[in-house]
Order: sequence, then structure tokens, then C-alpha cells
Amino acid sequence: MNERIREKLKTLTTKPGVYVMRNKNGDVIYIGKAKNLKNRVSQYFRNSPKQPKVQAMVDHVDDFDYFIAMSELDALALESNLIHKHQPFYNILLKDGKMFPYIKVDMTEDFPRFEVARHVKKDDGAKYFGPYISGIDPKEVLKTINFAFKVRTCKTKISENKKAKRECLNYSLGLCLAPCTGRVSKSEYNKEIKKAINFLNGNDDEIENVLKEKMETASELQNFERAIELRESLKMVSRLKQRVVANLPKDVDKDIFAYHTDGLSSVMTTIVVRGGKILGVANFNQNDAEIEESASVFNFLVEYYQKMLVPNEVVVSHEIDENLLKTYLNKNIKIVSSPRGINKTLLEMAKQNAEEYLSKHIEKEKILYNSSVGAIKQLQEKLNLKNLPRRMECYDISHISGTYKVSSMVVFTDGKADKKQYRKFKIKHVVGNNDFESLKETLSRRFQRLKEKNGESFKEKPDLIVIDGGKGQLSSCLEILKEYNLENEIEMISLAKKQEEVFVKDSSLPVILKYGSAELKLLQRIRDEAHRFAITFHKQARTKGQTQTELENISGLGKVKIENLLSAFGTTENIKKASIEELCLVKGIHESLAVEIKKYFENKKA
Repeated sequence: MNERIREKLKTLTTKPGVYVMRNKNGDVIYIGKAKNLKNRVSQYFRNSPKQPKVQAMVDHVDDFDYFIAMSELDALALESNLIHKHQPFYNILLKDGKMFPYIKVDMTEDFPRFEVARHVKKDDGAKYFGPYISGIDPKEVLKTINFAFKVRTCKTKISENKKAKRECLNYSLGLCLAPCTGRVSKSEYNKEIKKAINFLNGNDDEIENVLKEKMETASELQNFERAIELRESLKMVSRLKQRVVANLPKDVDKDIFAYHTDGLSSVMTTIVVRGGKILGVANFNQNDAEIEESASVFNFLVEYYQKMLVPNEVVVSHEIDENLLKTYLNKNIKIVSSPRGINKTLLEMAKQNAEEYLSKHIEKEKILYNSSVGAIKQLQEKLNLKNLPRRMECYDISHISGTYKVSSMVVFTDGKADKKQYRKFKIKHVVGNNDFESLKETLSRRFQRLKEKNGESFKEKPDLIVIDGGKGQLSSCLEILKEYNLENEIEMISLAKKQEEVFVKDSSLPVILKYGSAELKLLQRIRDEAHRFAITFHKQARTKGQTQTELENISGLGKVKIENLLSAFGTTENIKKASIEELCLVKGIHESLAVEIKKYFENKKA
């Protein structure tokens, strides 16, 4: 704890509010709320034992700010806004990709339709069913509803006063009642909608009977393709029935949350029960640096229910501030923290899932760590590098006999590919086939951009540069470092392909890394990635050059006309073969220009 933090702790208020932890760069790394700011923030900086994940956050704190709120509810709202604004590493953040789909039906329409929706709009007059987490595809559910009840799937706006001229193909296939042409009244159509809603609410018997009857009819008519589709829909309904929770009524909706941590890693497991059925189980990795586990659970629920619909009942593994959560969510839900009976069984199931997931997740994290952060630590040790190579850059040259020369720059951060930082170069000043000079030009341009702080990918100084080649390539590139006075700030090595030998500065003998070791694999990965990226760019440049450069030599042909020609004929070869009459059919190509194009290619042949 530095002196600045020590002085700020003395001035903290006992009022509710929000605190913001920052690292030495001023970046926000954690945001929390407190009923009593002085007590809560002070807890982080006491010498008392803390969970490793909390201590990891505290170790990075260089300063903090705080905001006083009128109440704990106001503090909660402010905390949520700030978290979404700053996206701190040590806060619970649920990305949109982790949000699960619902089935939506807009009951404000005259003739409603069902659709899959990933974003829930509360109070929009629509009904939402779900979320569908695992094992059940909502698109398959919609298909089954369509087979059984023939509700429309189109996005056409339909009303009783506005009718289409003709029905679509779905009507002919027996998959729609065609409300668009008035073949069914609003009341008759809504009867089918109610049947579909009844199914989505957990009543499967009617839809199962309808599908069986239709499958048998299709078989009798030898419409075997439709019969197979109906059979698959029946299987989906059967899978839903297997998810029924014993001793639960069909109209029960609830979410179960179990939080588990080993002190360093944490997971929240969620079981979703809708219509008396388990719709799925989901696991969420957690980085939350809350001191109390109950606060982590509370924070998760706040974040989770900002994007998901709130059921009538929530079962949790820890006691939380129920009144604050109900007030914040603006819903009088039942929160159960000491469950009995079936709720206890479901919570135990969630806990077991959380423990198993965390053990497997930790194993995966170890493998990932060993191949990334662990590998760069090993690399520093084996090559005796001054600094930990957190940012590594590797360069490669690609060309064919000195034509279409390009180079690539790939960046690995903490041992992992950082593709947003990749850059590519066209070699501008090197004549002929000269990889040494091409690499020197690339590095010169890169270091010049570093000097000028020009471009996001070039502002940050690399800890280590990896060159593809042997001692000669390394010596050549070290000269560029010297020209820019960077030889003492950036380390450089080369990796020779044949024996995978590593050459370092001031040593004529190579370093041999153990075959199959994490550090050697890391060097091979970045070298191969630079090679792949360079070849890809070279192919693009060559293709563009072969198709467009030649045409650009023809007087009267500009960019638009070249694009029109290529769009019409596909390739330059086809343009060569085309007659004057065929060329004249292309937009912008008049007869005299067509003659000019033919003359150019004929002269080239001669």
C-alpha cells in the first residue's frame, strides 16, 4: 500500500457509495459498491488473509477514487453503469455471446408469429419463453410449432384490413393457415397461437398427439420426407418431456444459482427451469474480486438479470440482500437461500456441476498458462533475456523470384496471438530477390513508426523480436536496432528452421531448446504464424496485381471500367479472348476502347 492510498483511506466517509480501483497506468481494474465506504475499502488494504483472486487485484491497485451515493440502491445503479462503461478485468461481465435465446411472440399483432430472440425487451407487449441453454435448439422448437399448428413464419405485416393477393409456398405445403389472404379469421388463428403457447408453457400432450397423427397421415400418403421431419419433431418433444422435474407443477418457472470457488478461480452454475422442465445448465467463469462470496453472488444476479427475464422464484447458494435485489429488479420475486425438498435437490445438482466444471476449467487453464505465460517465463530463463518477453514480434518476407514482395509483422502478447496488432508491409525500395534487405526495410519502417508513435500497433515497444533465420539474419537485423539506438532496449533472437537453433546476441553458438518444450513451441508458433500471414498477403497482392495491373496499362481504362470488365468476364484471360462486340456489351466500354483493349493484348502476343 503506497502513501497516497494510506492518506485517502483516512478521509473516507461512512456513507454508501461506489469505489473505483486503478492500476499504475490509471486503468480501472475493479469497481465496487458499499453500504459503508470506509469499512469496505479499508478491508482490501488490511493485512488480514484474503482469497488469492482478491489479493491479485489488490496487488495491482495503485490508486482509488470513490463516489458518494444517496442510498445503497443508488450506489448499485451507479456501480452497474460504471462497470459497463469501463469493463474492469476483476468485475463480473457477461458478454452478449453468453446470453441465451428465447422464443418470442408479439401479442400486440393481429396475427402473431413466433421467432427466436436473443435480446429481451421488457414491457414490449410480447411473451418470451426460455431461455434455451443447452440440448434444445429453439429453432427446432419453432419448426415443431409450425408443423403442428401452422402458424405463420413470415415477417409480413398483416391485419384484417390488409390482405395479400396470393398465399406463399408454406400454405401449399400445409405449414401455414395463410392469414395474409384472409383464409383464416383472427379468432381462429389465435386459437392456434394459444395452443402453441400452451406447449411452450410445458403442456406437451396435445402437440405430441397432433404430430403423431400427421406423421401417420404422411406415411399413408407415401410422403416419407415429411414423415421423417415429423418424426424428428416428435423426438424433440420427447427430449423436452425427459427434462420434467419430478414433484414440480407444470407452471413453475425458477432459476437456481450455485457459486463455487477455490480462492483463485470461481464459477457460477445456473439451472434454468421453465414450465416444470430443466431447459439447461450453464457455467460462468468469474473474476470478481469481492471479499465476500455472498457479494459475488449478488453482483452476478444483478448483471445476469439485466439481460435475462426474471422468473418468479430464484434459488441461491448464499444469503444475499433480498430487499435490495427486489427493489433494483423492480419485481417481487421469491428468493430462497436455505432451500428444502426439490429446491434443495436442484441446488445440490447445481453445486456438483459447479465443482466438476471448476476442476476441469482449472486443468484447461493450467495447459493454457503453460503454453503462454509459462512459456514466456521459460523463454526468459533459457535465453537469459533481461525482460520478460510479454510482447513478442516476428517478421517474415514472402515473394516469388523478387516479385510482389511483402512482409508480415505478427504480435504475441503474453504468449498468445494478438491479431488486432498484426500488420503487413509492401516492400517499396528493394530491387530483386533480397530477403536480407527486405527484412531491413521492414524493421526500419517499424522502428521509425515507433519513434514517431505513429499507429496503434507501432506505439508499444516490443520486449523481444524473433527473426526467421540464422546468425547472418540476426546480425543484419541487429544493425537496424543500433541505427535507432534500440539495441539496449529491445532484445532480438533468430530461429533457424533446419535444426530449430536459436541464435542470440553476442554468441556465435546457438542455444538448443528441448524438443517439444513449451518455450520452443512458442517460438515455432510465432514463426509459423508470421510465415502464414506473409504468404496470405503475398497471394492477395499477386492476385490483385495479375488481374488489375495489366489492365491499368491500357489507355482509357480506369478503376470503374476495370471492375466492370472483371465483373463481366471474371478473369483477365477471359477479357483477352473476348471479341470487340462482347467487350462493347460491358458498361462504359465503347467501340474505340474495345478496339484499344484488343490491340493491347495482340501487341503483347507479338
